[in-house]
Amino acid sequence: MGHQRQCWQSGGRKNCTANDPVFEIMEADLHNLVPAVGEVNGDRSNYSMAEIPDAAPQYGACDAETDFKGRKFEPRDEVKGQVARIYFYMADRYNLRLSKKDQRLFMAWDRMYPVTAWERERDRRVARRMGHSNPFVTGERRWSIGYKPSGDGLGNFTVANVSNAGHDYGKEGSVRGNRNSKVYHLPEGCPSYDRVSHKNRVTFSSEADAISAGFRKAGNCR
Repeated sequence: MGHQRQCWQSGGRKNCTANDPVFEIMEADLHNLVPAVGEVNGDRSNYSMAEIPDAAPQYGACDAETDFKGRKFEPRDEVKGQVARIYFYMADRYNLRLSKKDQRLFMAWDRMYPVTAWERERDRRVARRMGHSNPFVTGERRWSIGYKPSGDGLGNFTVANVSNAGHDYGKEGSVRGNRNSKVYHLPEGCPSYDRVSHKNRVTFSSEADAISAGFRKAGNCR
């Protein structure tokens, strides 16, 4: 999910780790870290989660499948519910996008594979370290199509302490974002600034606010 951060567009993981404190917290979030078989994790790469029909066994007793050509990965059934609830948690806490296709898949996995006793225990242990639970494990929150992320994990970051925040334009609403594409445009140097329709427009007073909300800078900005 880190590719949605602005820092990723300017240098990938290395740049994000060095310059984006939100990414650093996301990457170290214990709710998002689970043990994995090295070979499986390496093959999974950054492929999309999916159901892969009629796949031949690839990893012995580990019933996971990788579609290298389609860049898709299917975890074993026992962890599909946990995977879904982790995706919900990360999207909610850090204001990240989930496509409607992914939302529907994860909602199905969440229903088909409910929270287990071990998942609840793991959540309690992580919460003791992190200071908060995954609300999609505890049942405090439920995902639905059109769910509006809380952005709880972004609350402590301001213009002053978000790296690569860019210029603070001061005037409220001077940075324009497209709520569908999650791309923002500046009044100077961005040729598509005036093309953002009123229907899809969301405004910010600075680049930092747009970045913290999960938006990325338009690729045609100079």
